[in-house]
Amino acid sequence: MDNTFEKGAILNMAQMIEYAAGGVISKQILKNEAGNITLFSFDKAQGLSEHTAPFDAMVEILEGEAEISIAGKPMILTAGQSIIMPANIPHALYATKQFKMLLTMIKG
Repeated sequence: MDNTFEKGAILNMAQMIEYAAGGVISKQILKNEAGNITLFSFDKAQGLSEHTAPFDAMVEILEGEAEISIAGKPMILTAGQSIIMPANIPHALYATKQFKMLLTMIKG
């Protein structure tokens, strides 16, 4: 079953995901052999613990504010800002406020 979003349609990513009280929601936008694009929402004080990924990944903050740590260095990102998380380097995300983000991972 294909759960990706309609191709050829105008998409407003921030409006396509809601917040869950005390939780994190993810919606896969596109996935194929080249990589994937996933939409996330994080309620305040939620996050993803430190982990690594085998490929570079770009995060674009669509709404709100997040603390993203890469190799132990925390950075605050707000709506309209992006960061590339390098492959195989530990990173973590924490919602200093509610936030929505778009994650793009391209397999290399």
